[in-house]
Parts: sequence; C-alpha cells; structure tokens
Amino acid sequence: MPLLPRFFQWLLLTPVVLVACESGGAQQRTTSTNSPSAMQTAPTRADTSRLYSDVEFLTSLQPARNYRNLTSLNQAADYIKAEFEKLNGRVEEQLFKADGRQYRNIIFSLGPPDAPRIIVGAHYDVCGDTPGADDNASAVAGLLETARLLHQSAGQLRNRLDLVAYANEEPPYFATRHMGSAVHAKSLHDAQVAVRAMLCYEMIGYFRDEPGSQQFPNAQLAALYPNTGNFIIVVGRTGQEAFTQRVQKLMQPAADLDVQRINLPMEMGLAGLSDHRSYWEYGYDALMINDTAFLRNPNYHLASDTIETLDFGRMAEVVNGTYAAILGLQQQ
Repeated sequence: MPLLPRFFQWLLLTPVVLVACESGGAQQRTTSTNSPSAMQTAPTRADTSRLYSDVEFLTSLQPARNYRNLTSLNQAADYIKAEFEKLNGRVEEQLFKADGRQYRNIIFSLGPPDAPRIIVGAHYDVCGDTPGADDNASAVAGLLETARLLHQSAGQLRNRLDLVAYANEEPPYFATRHMGSAVHAKSLHDAQVAVRAMLCYEMIGYFRDEPGSQQFPNAQLAALYPNTGNFIIVVGRTGQEAFTQRVQKLMQPAADLDVQRINLPMEMGLAGLSDHRSYWEYGYDALMINDTAFLRNPNYHLASDTIETLDFGRMAEVVNGTYAAILGLQQQ
C-alpha cells in the first residue's frame, strides 16, 4: 500500500506518521497444472502454518523485493507461480515493461474459461528496503491460501476465478499505467471480458486487542467504528454500498473475527489505496479487504514490518471469510 499524496496527509492521517519510500504492452504465457498434489483433498479452512511459510519466504528475500531489485522481485514471482502450479488450474504470466524493466503478474485461473470472472488480487512488491510482512506478504499469503482452498471446487464453479499476484503497486508506479493491476485491468477491458467482482487483499495480518489501538482520519468515523484494532474491513467507494455490504455479509459467518465495511468518496484518498482502484477505471465493481494499514499498524513502511508482528490466527480468519464470500458470489 502506497503513501497518501501529501495534500491528503494533513487532512486524513494526523497523528499517524508515514515514512516516504523511493519515488509497454503486456505479454502472457500460459501453462496448465494437473499435478498429483492437485488431486489431494483440499482443506476447508485456512492453515496458519502455510500462511506463515509464505510470509517467511517473502520477507526473507534480500535485497528487498522492490521495483529496483528485480532478482528478489522475480524470486517472489517464481515462488508464487510454483505454489499455484501445485494446484489444479491454469497458470499464466502477464509480462509488461516499465522504464525499460520487465515485470510479471502471475495469474492462477479456475472455473469455466469463458464465464464471467471474479478477480482476487494482491501485490507482491514492497516499498523501499522494508521486509513488508504486513505490506504486503500477508496479502500474498492470503491469496495463495485462497487458491489452495478453491482449487478442489473448480468443477463446481459458475464463474471463472482469476487469482492475480501483481508487481508495482508501490511508488513510484502507484496510480500509473505501470501498476501491475492497471496492466491487468486494461487487458480485461480491451478483451471485453465480463467481470462480476474484484476483491483486493491489502495488508491483512496486523491486529491489536488494546482499547485505543485503532486510529481514524476524523472524529466522525471514530464515532462509528470500534476503537480496538481487532477487526478487518471491506473498503469500497461511494456508490458501491450494495456490493461492499454483500461481501461483508458473506464473509462474516465464516470468519471468527469482526468484519466491518465502509464506503468512502474517491476524493478522500483512503478509498483507493491499493490495486482495486485500477478496476474502477473500467467500471468494474472492486473493493479492498484491509486491516486499516497505517491507521493501526505502526510498522507501516518501516524496517519493523516483520513477521513477528503478525497475527496468523486472525489472518487465517480473513482468508476463511473471503473464501466464503467468493463461493457466495458464485450463487448471486
């Protein structure tokens, strides 16, 4: 998740302190997987040990997996691709260039190939030289675990599911055509693909039980939401209220944690601080599933954003809820 532009910082984020980070056409390669491991019985609940292993690998990469360090960034992409290839589905690489460097989106697809799609995404790059445990290894782990939960249901799916790991969400490419999600969203639009929904995992691993551990951009929101940072929130823009409510209501029964929702005007800035924003440009319903980032996590964009700070039990519950929402959206 990137920093807010400076003109939003004074309005929305005081007293949160933020740390600055460094400020072509797409090509796709496809493989199919049908390995013996893909035929094993899939779990019905997220596994904390697998989530931990995924975060551990991503946060151990040195140098940090930012847009400049292509070796580490490609190691992250290779890991994600290898985990997808253990499952029963279709794996694609969407290649694109930014400032002369090649980047990769990794896509895992399930369900009828030509059916309307549901997109689930998370970015795998980090800001600067941070380990990026919450931002955004937690979300990548969630994406991989969601794929593991879904792959055995492929034959029962009414929609095509594309689970996408993106490069280049962080600055300097945030809110530009070089975001991996911008490349992906444009490719769907250009191909006239019907998209039913897009769910973006962004920072899903930091929770606190102390009263007052949740901050807010203004007093009005503080009066409406819990002041303890132990919930997950579904974030959409104004005008998407029915969509965010539907996803929240599908998540809550399956998640053993509080699931909140909010719709904010785009001009407020907080509504579009991740990859879901790329899909809004083309009129697709898209939202973010988030632990509120810098409004809760003091390690945001710092070297202290480490694996030891994450709550893997609650992270698993976020995945359980999202998995249920994806299955529920199939029926609606």
